[in-house]
Amino acid sequence: MDELVNLVVQKTGIPEAAAKQAVEVVLGYLKQKLPAPIAGQIDTAVSGSGKLDDVTKGLKNFLKNS
Repeated sequence: MDELVNLVVQKTGIPEAAAKQAVEVVLGYLKQKLPAPIAGQIDTAVSGSGKLDDVTKGLKNFLKNS
């Protein structure tokens, strides 16, 4: 998540604490709106232990079947 927070700081110029809060709000929103398997992959990808490709594939499958 630190990488994402740093990106928000760089792109917006807002303080790190505000960027972290913004990232947490967005991730929380996405996890509420997406199916549980995909939401779990978001946590994994953001923690740095997963691959963003897995989230993308899951999201594509979800949208394809909706």
